[in-house]
Amino acid sequence: MTLFVHRLTHLDISLWCPERGLVGASWLVDAELDGELGEDGMLFDFGEVKPWIKSRLDRGADHTLLVPTEAAGIAVRDCPEGLCVRAETPYPFEVRGPRQAFTLLPWDAVTPSRLAERLATELMRQPPPRVEAIRLALREEAIDGAHYTYSHGLRRHAGNCQRIAHGHRSRLHVWQGGERCPALEADWASRLADRYLVDEADVVEGQDASFLGRLTTRYRAEQGRFALSLPRERCVVMPCPTTVEHIAAWLAGEIAGETGRATRVQAFEGVDKGALAEARPEAGAPERRPETHATP
Repeated sequence: MTLFVHRLTHLDISLWCPERGLVGASWLVDAELDGELGEDGMLFDFGEVKPWIKSRLDRGADHTLLVPTEAAGIAVRDCPEGLCVRAETPYPFEVRGPRQAFTLLPWDAVTPSRLAERLATELMRQPPPRVEAIRLALREEAIDGAHYTYSHGLRRHAGNCQRIAHGHRSRLHVWQGGERCPALEADWASRLADRYLVDEADVVEGQDASFLGRLTTRYRAEQGRFALSLPRERCVVMPCPTTVEHIAAWLAGEIAGETGRATRVQAFEGVDKGALAEARPEAGAPERRPETHATP
């Protein structure tokens, strides 16, 4: 007998990609479990499947930086913070933090299918009664419109979001005058794609910190000390913490300021969750009419 659960949970992670660098990702988790039926006529109660798998994923890969330790230019070593991960391609990168903030994988690249096999193997080390095999599948949410991937860390968060390099793949919806604005959505998704979003209060200033155009962010949180350095052009510095609530408000304000029109933004944080915010042009600024373009 095989049980299946689609969209059982999802992982919000960042990974180091040899081609793209630091990439945020959100992967839906589907599960299949093989085994024998018990006297109750069930293999494993559905009410127990989700918390059993989710709790183990939450304590493992979720909200960590996935590091392919065999990728070209990757170096991993111990440091006072816990672990230090450095990369040279496609751009210089260094991150430090407690060990639980990283998932080290002995591969040259991270793929969802490879990670799914590894996670299923880990789950089978202590399987529930009557469960003989577990298969997981990791997949991206199907998104028709604009979306972007980003990484960040939340110094004040009490949970695993405080880890300095975790991320999301997120939808972006923008309204002006009561109508969706696909062109604005695509424009801002492009600006934010594969970027590191950082609170300006966490940016370390000084000649050493900004060596060769790099940005350094550093903070102490409940889980320990964290630090990250990467090229400044790969970052978006925000005047506030990078929670999804602040991201939505910041985007609404930026878009309203650029277009001169009242703007409503729905920013997602991974799958099926996020925040809504509205903003108007600054007082005294004329509200501009939308541009029209002839259809080719």
